[in-house]
Amino acid sequence: MVPPKNNPIKRHKAIQPLSREHHQGLLLCWKIRKGFETGVEPRRIKNYTDWFWKNQLQEHFSIEEKYVFPVLGAKDVLVKQALEEHEHLAALFSQDTEISFALEMIKNDLEGHIRFEERVLFNKIQEKASAEELQHIQQHHDKEISCGIWEDEFWK
Repeated sequence: MVPPKNNPIKRHKAIQPLSREHHQGLLLCWKIRKGFETGVEPRRIKNYTDWFWKNQLQEHFSIEEKYVFPVLGAKDVLVKQALEEHEHLAALFSQDTEISFALEMIKNDLEGHIRFEERVLFNKIQEKASAEELQHIQQHHDKEISCGIWEDEFWK
């Protein structure tokens, strides 16, 4: 049964830091949207997404790939989808031409990816993981990755 949209999904404490980082990713999508809506020069937005990638998202992906996805294994269809999406998003973040198009794709594809992980993949991982696997995840990621502060708050 799919939980109602208004009720938050109950996350095991081992996975909670990753879910909170997902919230930061959704905020990134919102910031890109706000930047476009207010006519911010795309290079300013790109500078922020580059910084966000290097300081948060790249490590977040790495932690998921090393410690979370192995719970289901590399052959699992949901894991395969998540890995393909990670690869696709990494390519978008590294794109340095057609910046507006790449930012639009990041905004849409990252949001979809996060929703998929939160609503589908993490639920299955949480359901299948043993206590030892959850402890292993928690040992390797027990607090959120902090991005720090960005000076050019173009979204305000």
